Amino acid sequence: MRGEWITLQVDDGTEMRAWVEWPVGEGTHAGILVLQDAYGVGEHIRDVAGRFAAEGYTALAPELFHRTAPGFEGTPDQLQDAMDHIRAMTVDGQAADLEAAQTWLAGQPSVDEGRTAAVGFCMGGRAAFLANAVTPLAASISYYGGGIAEGLLDRAPQLSGPQLLFWAGQDARILPEHVRAVEDALRAAEKRYASVVFSQAQHSFFNEPMGRYDPDAARQSWALALQFLRSYVLER
Repeated sequence: MRGEWITLQVDDGTEMRAWVEWPVGEGTHAGILVLQDAYGVGEHIRDVAGRFAAEGYTALAPELFHRTAPGFEGTPDQLQDAMDHIRAMTVDGQAADLEAAQTWLAGQPSVDEGRTAAVGFCMGGRAAFLANAVTPLAASISYYGGGIAEGLLDRAPQLSGPQLLFWAGQDARILPEHVRAVEDALRAAEKRYASVVFSQAQHSFFNEPMGRYDPDAARQSWALALQFLRSYVLER
């Protein structure tokens, strides 16, 4: 596998760095957007991109804070800084970023343009849901996507591919009523989806450097995510 930084052009005239991990092997591959949490495209997100590349995907992780903090790689004690950058984001701006990233990914000669997906964590989980609505994805996965219930339910009818949602039962931010609202919207829109709650896990359970890491939930969700992608992306 080989990883490198590239620069993408966004339709609003801005530039956005992105980390790309190339899989080993010739021929065409599926592609996946790996969408950051509040701490940027740091070591954790680059590691996740590498894990997907090891599974045969071309993985692209765009810097969604590029307008306010290009190159930001935060730590847990910088949560307030991260929240400031999140609050500065707009749905239109993020949609433009996701469209630029998916267009680049699908346009690579080594990527099958009909087999692209997204996965995201926390704010990236929300972004993965949005990406499924604004780009032609084959599938999308949201890990504890905060803000979907509050701001994106009207996008449910626009989802292009099946949506997998992972939630933490002990999440202090995303409450059971938020989970139900997302599920209700997807059901009403007659979209194919799966929603999985890990009852004893906390928010950020997949992020090993964080104190709330849950190895069982992380391992089980990873296996489910790979099978979901195998069904709706690799075998498409």
